[in-house]
Amino acid sequence: MTKTPNISFEFFPPQTLDASFRLWDTVQTLAPLNPSFVSVTYGAGGTTRKLTHEAVGAIANNYGLNVAAHLTCVDATRAETMEIAESYAAAGVTEIVALRGDAPKGAQRFTPHADGFASSVELVEALAKTGKFKIRVGAYPEPHPDSADTLADVRFLKRKIDAGATSAMTQFFFEAETFLRFRDACVREGITAPILPGILPIQSWDGTKKFAARCGTTVPAWLDDAFMAAKRDGREELLATALCTELCDTLIGEGVEDLHFYTLNKPHLTREVCHALGVTPNVALQNVA
Repeated sequence: MTKTPNISFEFFPPQTLDASFRLWDTVQTLAPLNPSFVSVTYGAGGTTRKLTHEAVGAIANNYGLNVAAHLTCVDATRAETMEIAESYAAAGVTEIVALRGDAPKGAQRFTPHADGFASSVELVEALAKTGKFKIRVGAYPEPHPDSADTLADVRFLKRKIDAGATSAMTQFFFEAETFLRFRDACVREGITAPILPGILPIQSWDGTKKFAARCGTTVPAWLDDAFMAAKRDGREELLATALCTELCDTLIGEGVEDLHFYTLNKPHLTREVCHALGVTPNVALQNVA
């Protein structure tokens, strides 16, 4: 019998009133599934810095969930970045997802602030020295757009773990073998920290392909063909649910114990996949939600 996985979810902070309603609907829908943690993203260039802080506090206080707040190195001095970390600690946040961050809008590449952290490794080191946080980091089963190859990504991940990170969540991918090859490469490089596969339930195939292109995620030809056929037949959601469930089930069969879902603040497909995997609502949490 397949073991029921531990699950976690990623949300992003709302920038409009409608987006606020979508976030709270997402949290209310998914909180009863008792995630081990949820994370809240941080916009490029710190564009959602205040909103992220507010969302983290509201989710923790209203739903009692363990919230990991994203923190990046973009467009901020070291002092400013650590001030944000301290404000999270003061709000009761004990976990941070430490990332270099994407280049601000309009910029081609990430350029460190003159007085800022040059990389996620430096950010992890500084956070670890405070002793206040459990630190999670990003991982890339396919080459990061700024990386030479996957081996370079694996070795950089090892540096982040050695600097004080305790686990990593991967970029999303479409085939289980992509993650399993990456996991094997991490083991060969001496990485023993948990690596959580990032799972993206496909809400819109056209939107997902654009997202994948920005992230450097390979889109298999068979998957594109399948969604083109499903679109003609009006069964895209059915296909998305089946494929995501199959991907997760294959990973669990290969010993994966934790799955991290990128919800895009659209909860229903994620909930259906979790239910198919045997993750059932906690009645007490359902009543709170």
